[in-house]
Amino acid sequence: MSNRLMLLPALAAVLAIGCGSEDQLRKVEMEVGDLKLEVFKLRQVVEEGNKKAQVDQQAAAEARTQDRRFQADLQESLRQVQDTTRVLNNRLSDGQAKPRTKPAADPQPSRMAAAEDERAFNAAVLDYNRGNYALAAEGLDLFLTTYPQSAKRPDALFFLGLCQYNLRAYDKAQPAFERIIKDHAASPQFLPAKLKRAQCLLKQGLKPAAVIAFRELVEGFPGSAEARTAQQELSDLGL
Repeated sequence: MSNRLMLLPALAAVLAIGCGSEDQLRKVEMEVGDLKLEVFKLRQVVEEGNKKAQVDQQAAAEARTQDRRFQADLQESLRQVQDTTRVLNNRLSDGQAKPRTKPAADPQPSRMAAAEDERAFNAAVLDYNRGNYALAAEGLDLFLTTYPQSAKRPDALFFLGLCQYNLRAYDKAQPAFERIIKDHAASPQFLPAKLKRAQCLLKQGLKPAAVIAFRELVEGFPGSAEARTAQQELSDLGL
């Protein structure tokens, strides 16, 4: 409709000259052609602007989704560190509360081994808290090899998984969490390990397996912090 309106002045010019001059007629035709070209260019500009707006909107939506997921991961990691610290403090308090009577069968080498166990684990956790994830992972691997019967084994496995997760080595982090789930079901790290395993699956692009793992937490452990985080992950996936 707008093109027709733009052509009206040109047609009026044609009628005015009465088609008496071929040169003027060609000039009018060229002007009409130029007008059509301008209309075509303007239409292209509008279409490109609409496409760019759609791309910008999609990028903004993806950025918001990634930001929510990052915040959830950050909060969960902080909560897990706090839980682990609380467990360690409780164990320390229990050890201090026990009577200091010397058992008949408590040889000195046993106490020295326990002290070495504590130092090795704390050194690896210190590296983790400083953000030296690769160094912490090496220390935790050595700890698990050197002290296979340690009471801190579930905690060491969990921190090892977190190190690999933060290094984005999700295929290496997953087995550490699975060992906790399989061998230490009574550990405080059991539910956090199930959540991090599900997140590892998702990070590796294994969406169906990740969805199943998240739903196991939501349906099997309702009300837990891990179940709430799992539900948020499912919501982010549109489920």
